Amino acid sequence: AGKVVKHLSLSLFGSRFLGSEEHAGFLYVHSTLQSLQGLPLPNQPYLFGLLVHRAEVAWAKAFPLRLMLRLGAEYRYPCPLYSVRLRKPLFAEIGHTIMRLLVDFRNYRYSLPMVPGLTVDLEAQRTCIKIPTTGYNELMKALNKSNEHVLAIGACFNESADSHLICVQGDGGQYQTQAISIHNQPRKDGLMVQITVETMAELRRSLREMKDYTVTCGRLDQSDSQELVCIQWVEEKCTVNKVISPIDGKSMESISSTKMFQKSEYKENGKIIRWTEVFFLQRGDHLKGGTTDSAEHNRLTERIARAFCLALCPHLKLLKEDGMAKLGLRVTFDSQEGFVAGSNGQPLPAQYLNALDSVLIPVIHSRGRKRGDEPIVMELIFYILENIT
Repeated sequence: AGKVVKHLSLSLFGSRFLGSEEHAGFLYVHSTLQSLQGLPLPNQPYLFGLLVHRAEVAWAKAFPLRLMLRLGAEYRYPCPLYSVRLRKPLFAEIGHTIMRLLVDFRNYRYSLPMVPGLTVDLEAQRTCIKIPTTGYNELMKALNKSNEHVLAIGACFNESADSHLICVQGDGGQYQTQAISIHNQPRKDGLMVQITVETMAELRRSLREMKDYTVTCGRLDQSDSQELVCIQWVEEKCTVNKVISPIDGKSMESISSTKMFQKSEYKENGKIIRWTEVFFLQRGDHLKGGTTDSAEHNRLTERIARAFCLALCPHLKLLKEDGMAKLGLRVTFDSQEGFVAGSNGQPLPAQYLNALDSVLIPVIHSRGRKRGDEPIVMELIFYILENIT
């Protein structure tokens, strides 16, 4: 048995592991600012497993970023890529912390909702919460499930940061804040702001409308000591790739893309198909402005990916046996809407294209065209894997 793991996933093992009762399992991380020189590395993608002490499991489950940064403070910034066996735990009993109100540390029935790409930047008298426009749907889920008077969301690791404020638990169980850094511009792993009921209502309204919002903290009669908390919507930075299209073999090196995390599993006959990435071959300007158009297009893209997976589910075993484990789906939104699908630089055989036609065309046409819309061309990448669960 096994499972797919990603950055900050956790694997736990039995009562005794690697020669000690205190070794609980591994927290998985990807490398960021660390040097990889001289390391024998496999082909991408890969992760590093950090040994977790049994006393640290609660944090590894509920808020793994806090444990990752704490390991960085103990060993190497921003976190080590090696493990230390038989070490002392970095966290003990949970104790008194606001996190007890936000996370079920006993049964883990609820925890902090995460918005992919959301970061917290600390500057002089100004804290900036940056939310990627691609995270709108996840933020709305967190907003709809949250308490009327409390809005709690987990932030992500900021790879562009040169330092972080971290949580350190002392010998007496009390929590303190320390900084680990390369230079001197810290980013937080958490922030709590108390605001009025009226301000909370305005903040929620701004988030739903995808508008920036600023909260002024401090006494109104002491403007020089006031601090600002700014909520900003930002366009997520896309990665530049050195890959080729599985449809026609064309280079995708200069084409921006966004990694995807597929929540649903599509599997049959011992195989599973997973959507991993979307490339933007041509992107309309109306998707770059942080408007609801972008969120609507993201939902449509998810529907297209779901339809593709469902249509090919009955054929996964045969596709993989025929060497077509990596698949591409190129969709065009223009005066002539349509799609092409392929693998190994060739179009898919007719039997698979026919299966895709009946489910994809209605979804693509459901978008509708508005006057002035620019053409959009995107390519979705899928992999067929062995289902080992």
